[in-house]
Amino acid sequence: MTPPFPKTFSEIKLAGHTLRNRIVFGAHTANMSVNGLPSEQTIAYYVERAIGGAAMIVVEPMPVHPATVLTRGNFRTCDDSIIPAFSRLTESVKRHGAVVLQQLYHVGSHGDSDLSFHAHWSPSGGPSYHDSDGSHAMTEAEIEETIEAFVSAARRCQAAGFDGVEVWAAYGGLLDQFWTPFYNRRDDRWGGSLENRTRFSREILSRIRRLCGPDFIVGLTVSDEPGCPTALTRDEITEIVAGLDADRLIDYVTCGSGGYFDYGSLMPTFLYPERLGIELSARLKKVVSHALVTAESHIRTPDNAEITLGEGSADLVSIVRGQIADPHLANKARSGTPEDIRGCLSCNQMCWGRRSRDYWISCLINPSVGREAEWGGDRFERVAEPQSVLVVGGGPAGLEAARAAAERGHRVVLAEAADRLGGAFRLAGEQPRRAQILDLIGWYETRFAKLGVEVRLNSYLEGGDILALGADVVILATGSLPLESGFQKARPDHPSLAGIERGNVFSAESVMARQARLGRRVVVLDETGGWKGCGTAWKLAEQGHAVTFVTPDALVGKELQRTAADVPLRRTLSRLGVQFRTETSIESWQGNAATLVSHLTGRNETIEADSLVFSTTNVAANWLALELAELGIPFVEIGDGVAPRQAPYAFYEGRRAGMAIPSAAAGGQEARVA
Repeated sequence: MTPPFPKTFSEIKLAGHTLRNRIVFGAHTANMSVNGLPSEQTIAYYVERAIGGAAMIVVEPMPVHPATVLTRGNFRTCDDSIIPAFSRLTESVKRHGAVVLQQLYHVGSHGDSDLSFHAHWSPSGGPSYHDSDGSHAMTEAEIEETIEAFVSAARRCQAAGFDGVEVWAAYGGLLDQFWTPFYNRRDDRWGGSLENRTRFSREILSRIRRLCGPDFIVGLTVSDEPGCPTALTRDEITEIVAGLDADRLIDYVTCGSGGYFDYGSLMPTFLYPERLGIELSARLKKVVSHALVTAESHIRTPDNAEITLGEGSADLVSIVRGQIADPHLANKARSGTPEDIRGCLSCNQMCWGRRSRDYWISCLINPSVGREAEWGGDRFERVAEPQSVLVVGGGPAGLEAARAAAERGHRVVLAEAADRLGGAFRLAGEQPRRAQILDLIGWYETRFAKLGVEVRLNSYLEGGDILALGADVVILATGSLPLESGFQKARPDHPSLAGIERGNVFSAESVMARQARLGRRVVVLDETGGWKGCGTAWKLAEQGHAVTFVTPDALVGKELQRTAADVPLRRTLSRLGVQFRTETSIESWQGNAATLVSHLTGRNETIEADSLVFSTTNVAANWLALELAELGIPFVEIGDGVAPRQAPYAFYEGRRAGMAIPSAAAGGQEARVA
């Protein structure tokens, strides 16, 4: 019998090391350090992916110099006093069979003065595309200082037990800036010809190689921005990498996508095709003779990995967000149960979305991310004496509460009033390109079948029904509902929309549930700034409606900026003919037209429309909680039934509630009675 994913789970040699499979957990900023050193939180995060089967882990980028500090949680590499703390990390990871490297980086001109309090250094003093500052053109002495900073960082990494380092030359970083004529306009030995422009990277790599020896892995990261006229072309990147490989300066090269000019594809959301990095990786595979090639961008699943490896586009695959969402992805795929993998949604909401606000990262669908030290990883300890658990509501909070309780061995009944699981989250999965949400709901259904969760659909429960069921533990996850008044936060002195009684006004939820009868011309009022309003407008435009998008925010998709999805979204909406009205609200509705009011000028504009769609803050559907409180029935309330919020907090509260249920012998759960 052919083993599952045979290419993915074949061993491969890398320098003096043997990787147990081809899956890499690539470098990304987790932002969990404390005082620049790996914390218990940091170590547990990486250890969980080693336990889960990743062959090689590249720990998040370490800035090699004060000029390049980019996040609050950046590691420090100032002196040898850091070595013991990093030794604890490497020992912990290697104990579980993974090879572990440290990425070293310098962002060049694209620094962050708020965090570094240091001038940005670059080849020729160009502007930063990360903040609004300019940069300092490096002197010869500063170039030498920076080269030695890379080498010193590599030496400390080796002393701390890392198996190698990955030198960052991607996404417009300093090495890439020296390579690229747009950034490098020097006329000395560090600029001009290709030999001169690559001198900086060659010096770094060759000195690390000489100092650390042949068995110390030296990797390189590059990226591809084919739509950017100032970026290196694929031919130019290929020529540079081929030269470094010919001189045996690198043992592998990782291929990403995007950069500061094409920021959306740097951490591609579901708006982008999968396997974005393979065009470059396939080209590099043809020219290298020593180095392995890793494909990295938007490879989420074992299927993606097997296809990429099978077609010869890479030797290794870096699955980052896929292993954030499910740290045990590799082991589940290897054991032949890929259906048990909790699939990444490519949403960026809690990984890049939290990192972009300088928090430690987590995951929308896996709340254990960043809490591995606190929760014992992404695993469950079964109870000695199970209790009977009733979960009311099958949205994100209820799904995760039911699963977590069942994973621990409790007997679980999940009652859902609708005919399908998922709640409003399912409606989000009906938006364009968001079917991964429906896949996730299917994953829960598969887990419930394996765990013995009894799912009761079309089951609307009242207090008396819950009393009659007599469960040991009751968890309410009843969700939220849209307001029916047309209230807008941006117009707080108007409790309802003038003219709403004229009809043809619908919620975004009713539109996605196909309950709204819409005319051709639709005005979408969005106060949430996320996918609820934006995705609904996209769906309507794709269906042929003439859509005018109205928001009190200064731009469409304000909340999506943190996920790097806002620009490609606006491009998509614009291509579909959607008209934007920003910093604007609805003053009144005439049944066949909407009167808008500008927050900047106070002027009115009337737009003829057949239908008005509202995407605003919901209200908690908490009447069952109020009834149980009156009856004196203990319960735990979670998710939007407590307060309407985004999905990550529902998954988090569901997991926490399911984990908190003790063994029956422990005397029952402490419940919150509202």
